[in-house]
Amino acid sequence: MHLSHTMHFRQYLAHTSPFPMELEIERAEGIYLIAPDGKKYMDMISGIGVSSVGHSHPNIIQAIKNQADKYLHLMVYGEYVLSPQVMLAQKIIQLLGAPFESVYFANSGAEAVEGALKLAKRYTGKTEMVSCMGSYHGSTHGALSVMGNESFKQNFRPLLPGIKHIAYSNIEDFDHINKETACVIIEPIQAEAGVIQAPKSYFKALKSHCQTTGTLIIFDEVQTGFGRTGTMFGYEHTGIVPDIVIFAKGMGGGMPIGAFASSKVLMDSLKTNPILGHITTFGGHPVSCAAALATINVITDLALHKQAQKKGELFEHALKHPKIVQFRYCGLMMAIEFKSFEVLQKIISKCLERGVVTDWFLHNDKCMRLAPPLTITDDEIQEACKKILSAIDET
Repeated sequence: MHLSHTMHFRQYLAHTSPFPMELEIERAEGIYLIAPDGKKYMDMISGIGVSSVGHSHPNIIQAIKNQADKYLHLMVYGEYVLSPQVMLAQKIIQLLGAPFESVYFANSGAEAVEGALKLAKRYTGKTEMVSCMGSYHGSTHGALSVMGNESFKQNFRPLLPGIKHIAYSNIEDFDHINKETACVIIEPIQAEAGVIQAPKSYFKALKSHCQTTGTLIIFDEVQTGFGRTGTMFGYEHTGIVPDIVIFAKGMGGGMPIGAFASSKVLMDSLKTNPILGHITTFGGHPVSCAAALATINVITDLALHKQAQKKGELFEHALKHPKIVQFRYCGLMMAIEFKSFEVLQKIISKCLERGVVTDWFLHNDKCMRLAPPLTITDDEIQEACKKILSAIDET
């Protein structure tokens, strides 16, 4: 990083940890991040699952330019008929199918979580909510309240009341879900816990129990949605369909956007008593919606979601090493477990020296995160794996 840029980065930007990467990138293309000195880094995390069709995809860039030439922000969300919003919503509903009929656009995954929680409370008239230990749903107050990691929450209390946490994939905990429970918010595959997947039998039992108690099921697909796991949506692995589903990250192609979708009956409950039950100024920004539509079209046109599982298998076959405790994956959502965070931290540093960007998981810091763009080629997979193995060898 240029010296003055480094100094100004440290001086003027709010930081989220004592040890930011301080990696300066001048431009990005495909799976590569390119520094001012020309060094190329293979992006094996896609900005944490965001750049699902690679960086600077020409279709997305063109969609952004086309929309920017027409108009930017015009009015708070939900008042004007904006064609990028309409076309994106139509595409999403077509892909989801029944019972989904309506989409509400937000700016991020955390905001979409906030809206979905409010929708569940408004529709059911109940206030209690259940989430899973090890879950991550965002850092705003409501999203933080349902996060399943106390160490991230304790210094921000008091948070929302009436929150219960259950063990993921443990049917015995269902007795915490009762007739006072508005919703269960759950990930079809736990992301920040290190790619943990519950069996279909668990989700089917959850659906049956929630139907008995009149509880809505919310699937947080911020990280699993739009092709990441080898299917278009992560809930396709569960054998059930949720009442509300949340998206963000990979749907925007690099632009900020989030969304929650449900049936028209549920969503319409936000219109009255009170009116404007959920509002946002910049949600569904037309440029972000245009970029998201282009992103989803690239995924579907190239069937990238159908290739993700095969590509994940290539990583699994290539990454064999005695220091690897376990390799867990679903499509191109992967976790490589090592003995400790200290070991992993050294490996991540060595990977960066070799031009490979990796990361750890928020709730499982001994696991390496791999979530490259869905467009990564077989040759690029082999190259990245060789560099990762070399980094492991050196530590």
